[in-house]
Amino acid sequence: MRFPVSCFSISMGFGIQTVLWKTLSTIKWLPFLHIPKYVNLILWCLGSLITFIMFITYIWKCILYPGLIRWEFSHPIRSNFFFAPWIACMWLTVGTPHAIATNINPIFWLLLMAPIILLNIRIYGQWLSEGRRLSESANPSTHLSLVGNFVGALLAATTGWKEIARFFWIIGLVHYLVLIITLYQRSRTAPVLPKGLRPYFFLFISAPSSASASWCAISGRFDMVSRSCLFLAFYLYMLLVVKINFFRGFKFSVAWWAYVFPLTSFANASLHYSLQVGNPAIQGFAVIFSFVACVTVFMLCLSTMFHIFWGTMFPNDVMIIPIEKDGRSDKELLAWTKR
Repeated sequence: MRFPVSCFSISMGFGIQTVLWKTLSTIKWLPFLHIPKYVNLILWCLGSLITFIMFITYIWKCILYPGLIRWEFSHPIRSNFFFAPWIACMWLTVGTPHAIATNINPIFWLLLMAPIILLNIRIYGQWLSEGRRLSESANPSTHLSLVGNFVGALLAATTGWKEIARFFWIIGLVHYLVLIITLYQRSRTAPVLPKGLRPYFFLFISAPSSASASWCAISGRFDMVSRSCLFLAFYLYMLLVVKINFFRGFKFSVAWWAYVFPLTSFANASLHYSLQVGNPAIQGFAVIFSFVACVTVFMLCLSTMFHIFWGTMFPNDVMIIPIEKDGRSDKELLAWTKR
């Protein structure tokens, strides 16, 4: 009951980490680090296992508590995380170790991109119609609806479908321009993101970073388009870092995993940029960004295991709390969530 769809941000974090370590193990100017390829294999197996467990858990929740699923699907923040499981699977597919497979079958793209296309039709359709207008529901987690297009373009380019990759990349770009302008022009009456969900602001970095890496895969080199996306991501990265006090003063929760995916995505794109430029300073910064991303996921893993052990990882949900305060019994609560 208390397992939110936002838990799939953990899967996204491990998925992009497999891609990062796969890139690190193949870079020729990093021999001094001696990155073994089996690290990518271990992370890929661990990420696949975690994603599988989360899929089973959430499917079980769908069967037992469909009322809560409908509420999450209509929530302006939670609804965006329905993209997360498919994004995680696509990152795991891109990060597949060479020991398992050297080529990716296009059937995987078809299976993983189909749910994202359906979600895109629903989300973007609401922006255009009289449904949930973007100006009223835009928040940092909305970037996930764009990241799905960029990661899908990256996977399509990896399988050799370059034209399809360009199609979804441009769809993501157009809607990203609309979203970023909307978020910058939010009025004072627009809904404010709760303090405990402030880590979602780091998702600002995820879209341009993913766009940079995907266009590099499409064009075959880190050209001006990829660089422009990376430079934008770097600007947003620094903008968030200097506001460090904005991200202090709230308890640990699943929302903290929103740090991992953007930081790792940016680190991966910066590594590809360093390969193209060949500047030692740029290469050093790319290693630093990769180190920050790896330390972040390590610390979050420790915190997550600690809170799971003490039973504080999944507290009462925002939908369950008001129901329990109404004085309803557990049986009445269960009956409501199953409707």
